[in-house]
Amino acid sequence: MSTPLPDWKGAPAPAVQRLEGRFIHLEKLDPAQHGDDLFDALQGPGADPRLWDYLPYGPFPERGAFNAWLDNHATHSDPYFFSVIDRASGRAQGILSLMSIVPEHGRIEIGHVTFGAPMQRSPKSTEAVYLLARHAFDLGYRRLEWKCNNANDRSRYAAERLGFSFEGVFRQHSVIKGHNRDTAWYSIIDSEWPKVGAGFEAWLSEANQAGTGQLKTLAECRA
Repeated sequence: MSTPLPDWKGAPAPAVQRLEGRFIHLEKLDPAQHGDDLFDALQGPGADPRLWDYLPYGPFPERGAFNAWLDNHATHSDPYFFSVIDRASGRAQGILSLMSIVPEHGRIEIGHVTFGAPMQRSPKSTEAVYLLARHAFDLGYRRLEWKCNNANDRSRYAAERLGFSFEGVFRQHSVIKGHNRDTAWYSIIDSEWPKVGAGFEAWLSEANQAGTGQLKTLAECRA
């Protein structure tokens, strides 16, 4: 028997321009304002050599192609892109988006996660996802998705660490850069968010993020 939803009215499309965090804030992607920082973080010296392996675009050794890529992202409302701004330096260090937005069903996804080396394995990357997840559920979405190439161990680990539940694999889902992609699906639903969100907040807190690193893991904070 399906669950009746007599009061469901849908959720609004994202329109926020800025989301504030402790380590970072998210700003609507602005290529003119963020482009230099993002090129340095994602494509410059010291950039993660594996960053583009499972993304449908990149790398971008030429700045003109990178600019066109950013400009294309900035024009869309789905995906709806944000730059991740490091509070300490004021510089953009990555991008991510809300996408696959279906307001009438309350379904939305976090995707196109492209974090430069200064963000990786730091509270900044976790907080960026938390801010978008919190915003999605604050808007009234019922389901938040995370999808990735099933061969992308880093993204699969990130989804599970962040509290997404594994739902299965769509085999031969697409062809990316001339290679088959089996897509792994993950989600958080609204009834799970209070516990997952509280875990994020505990993990990001000053009490947990000591000068020498975290005291509890994100999974321990959720538990």
